[in-house]
Amino acid sequence: MNNHTFGPGSPKPSHAYSRGDIDLESGNFRKHRKPKSSVSRFIRMIKSIGNQISFFYKLHSLAIFIASLIFGVAVLIVLSMYENSLRLMKNQNDKLSLASDFYPLKNLHNLVMVAGHSIYISRSCGKFDREDSWFLEPYQRNPGQASTFVAHIKEGVEIAAQDESALLLFSGGETRKDAGPRGEAQSYWGVAEAEGWF
Repeated sequence: MNNHTFGPGSPKPSHAYSRGDIDLESGNFRKHRKPKSSVSRFIRMIKSIGNQISFFYKLHSLAIFIASLIFGVAVLIVLSMYENSLRLMKNQNDKLSLASDFYPLKNLHNLVMVAGHSIYISRSCGKFDREDSWFLEPYQRNPGQASTFVAHIKEGVEIAAQDESALLLFSGGETRKDAGPRGEAQSYWGVAEAEGWF
């Protein structure tokens, strides 16, 4: 500290009461406060929260009852959904274990897939190799296109017939809106069935 005074009659700084044991205004000695333990703070905090809840409950008892009821119903709904999902998982696991024991095509290891490229739309059977019997896109309208489909179907059936561990699969869905509710795979299977190739 420097020894400068701040004006006439200003007191000199004193270091006699450096700890702050005395209140200079009242002249009384201060009592040292004991440090508060964290346990007592926690207990006071819990009591304070309890008092606030009690006060709120006295003012808004109906609101607290409704909120508690909604919370309880929500917990029951969540628990029932969880229980149902556990039941479904258990049932599916049981079905999978049964299905793995009884698998009807377990001797088949190879797949012969014939990709469908058009839909057969003729109402009279036997005209499989004619282009007007198939629903063709403009880029497919070439002479001999329908006979290519038929040859493709026959080749797939023959390849699958040569391999006892092969499964024949015709692929293709209802890809043409104007062809109606018919699919490519269904059309190919219908041609092979009508020709008796199976």
